[in-house]
Amino acid sequence: MNPKPQLKLTSRLIPALVGLLLILQLLTPYRGWLILLVGLGGAWLISFIWARSLARHMDLAREMRFGWVQVGDHLIERFYLTNESRFPALWVEVLDHSSLPDYRGSRGTGVPYHGVVRWHREATCRRRGLFTLGPTSLRTGDPFGLYTVAYDYPASLPLLVLPPIVPLPAIEVAPGGRTGEGRPRPFAYEQAVSASAVREYVPGDSLRWIHWKTTARRGKPFVRLFDSTPTGDWWIVLDMHRYVQVGLDDDATDEHGIILAASLADRGLGLHRPVGLAAHGKSLVWLPPREGPAQRWEVLRSLALLSRGERPLETLLARMEGAFSYHASLIIITSDVNANWLRGLEALLRRGAVPTVLLLDPQAFGKTTADATAILQALEALDVVHYRITPDLLDRPEIRAPSEPVWRTFGTGKAVRIRPQAETGWRALG
Repeated sequence: MNPKPQLKLTSRLIPALVGLLLILQLLTPYRGWLILLVGLGGAWLISFIWARSLARHMDLAREMRFGWVQVGDHLIERFYLTNESRFPALWVEVLDHSSLPDYRGSRGTGVPYHGVVRWHREATCRRRGLFTLGPTSLRTGDPFGLYTVAYDYPASLPLLVLPPIVPLPAIEVAPGGRTGEGRPRPFAYEQAVSASAVREYVPGDSLRWIHWKTTARRGKPFVRLFDSTPTGDWWIVLDMHRYVQVGLDDDATDEHGIILAASLADRGLGLHRPVGLAAHGKSLVWLPPREGPAQRWEVLRSLALLSRGERPLETLLARMEGAFSYHASLIIITSDVNANWLRGLEALLRRGAVPTVLLLDPQAFGKTTADATAILQALEALDVVHYRITPDLLDRPEIRAPSEPVWRTFGTGKAVRIRPQAETGWRALG
């Protein structure tokens, strides 16, 4: 449905001059007054007819192809500006009021009578979150500039930008489960007792499952992996407490933590692990561990909308005690170098949690007064697997680069190299 246009006279000077000339011609008839009256009055009339025709017969449509994208993906929109009037629109301003950062579909153009102008806009999505494409406004008018025609298109479409998923080769999650990190075998009627592979020992593994031949050959402990061995859930706990975060925008610790959480969740779900997410930003995010594509979508959607909050990590860990399953893998992502949250971690350790701590070092992110040495030593004393995370882990070009590029060809013949995205077909705003 087309919006109702607003036809506005831009200046009252012309009506005032026409009125004045009309009075002068009536009081003191003069050929010069008459010529000016006919000229200005004719221009006023033509402008009004021209502008009114444009107001009745112009339309703007815009479409986008994707309902959601990830950071680093390309957004593509199509615009159609139609003029069914008998007069050309010599100047048209299309003003885009989208909230997506660094993206504007605004354009200045002209449209011939009974004509259509098409164009597209594309941009790289660089920030996660929920944004809108639209609303849009349009301005045009007559060639003399006496009248302005304004359209306001309130229609908009939501665009969800998910956090990126990156490879994390340097991070290994300490495995939960009662006997290791075995692979489930479909249709197995009983638990197998033969080892299918070995992997390097990490704290938390049972000493009963050390593979002594491999340990002796390689000079460091390795444990056996068993077919059909039960595996533990993955609980990803993300600290969003605003007072422990360092940096701004993409360089902040919470943004790096969200990328870590998204990438680890994707890895766990790819291994057919039940993965859950707990975080307390402005509101509580609590997703119990589940498997499947639906859980992947819920985790990424929650991370895309997450923002800093007021609750510290120790409060979130205390809340988890009643919901934590035995021998689950607990992945804590935090930049808090205060040892208060270790009490909550110790309580979960007593319940059989197998933790992995990813500490975003505040010093590496620019806060020189925060020293992570004490908290790292405390984690070492608890025999907890931990990693010190620095900005360069996620800021390397090979990690940020799009994977598996494809080419998209437009109607103009232009080809653009982009990543595959979740196509939903072209959707019109409104």
